Amino acid sequence: MDLATLRLAKNEERRLRGGHLWIYSNEVDKNISPLANFEPGQQVRVESAQGKSLGVAYVNPHSLICARMLDSADKVFGKARLKQRIQSALALREQLFSEPCYRMVYGDSDFLPGLIVDRFGPHLSVQLNTAGMDAMRNIIIETLVELLQPESILLRNDASVRKLEGLPEEVVEAFGNCPEDVELIENGVRFIAPLKSGQKTGWFYDQRPNRAWLRELAPGKKVLDVFSYVGSFGVQAAAFGASEVWCCDASGLALDKAHENAALNGKADIFNTLEGDAFAALKQLKEEGQQFDVIIVDPPAFIKRKKDQKEGILAYRRINELAMRLLGDHGYLISASCSMHMPREELLDIIRASSRHIDRRAQILAEGMQGPDHPVHPAIPETRYLKAVLSRVYR
Repeated sequence: MDLATLRLAKNEERRLRGGHLWIYSNEVDKNISPLANFEPGQQVRVESAQGKSLGVAYVNPHSLICARMLDSADKVFGKARLKQRIQSALALREQLFSEPCYRMVYGDSDFLPGLIVDRFGPHLSVQLNTAGMDAMRNIIIETLVELLQPESILLRNDASVRKLEGLPEEVVEAFGNCPEDVELIENGVRFIAPLKSGQKTGWFYDQRPNRAWLRELAPGKKVLDVFSYVGSFGVQAAAFGASEVWCCDASGLALDKAHENAALNGKADIFNTLEGDAFAALKQLKEEGQQFDVIIVDPPAFIKRKKDQKEGILAYRRINELAMRLLGDHGYLISASCSMHMPREELLDIIRASSRHIDRRAQILAEGMQGPDHPVHPAIPETRYLKAVLSRVYR
């Protein structure tokens, strides 16, 4: 099959030669290859302004990122190449994890831009976040079935990023009978995750190594997990020996699941939940005279776009300061941000500024990022989005 050609403007191939996978619409020579000539998801041969082939990509003429590279070969990226890429991604995870519970494919970092696959034992939760990956839907499902023989595959195609690609938001059972909930094991702790109704793919594997900090911190301590979702930090703290655990979230359904997860690990008797807005809940706990030894603050992204940066940083500052006010002397704070537009240095400064504003001091003990099932593409800084800081705060 012959591929249409996408010609780049002069000197616009430099990032691609450096390993980047994205092509922006203003980098295309629209006189030679007008974007209107292409269909969303169509595969194209990419060439430099001098006509030299750079490989194959898929196109979406309606998106700011109008093309994403798939391969250095200038032929159709088909099922054979897809299978090789997924096998490579799977081999890495099987090397690193003893349990079949992990992010199996992480988009650009596994050289499959737009594809996310989370594995929960025999069940897979998949996101096709771009028109190019959506166009390969059938061969993706076929390949996953051939490689893993799963019991079910659920397409969680309800991420807002699909709107930017002109794609419908949907949740589709692509293979087998998908259960409402799935089981997983993380850091030796058992969990139930809401596959169909939960956030994103149902679970956030990216925080795994940072949750492991609780193994040393939690024994004998009173722990508060803010923005807890289904208790991923809090239940692990309980399993690692905490004396008392509180989980706070705006979703009552998520907190019900958190309590179920605590019971699953035999810790329901030390487990408490608080439903409501996190900012208001922390103020309420302070008014009640509550105090904690360890607090985890793991909010959703407060900075979704660059223009939200100022307002988002203020939100991070407020929530961290409220948490610090609830810490006993020499308490521990785990503060996280999944906002890719906020650099790690900013989060460190938020910890410093928040502690000084309430006349305390902070010691940074460790910094974390997403786990190795979310590898970083060295040419794409956006793939390193998660930041976590462990600090001790004292008067």
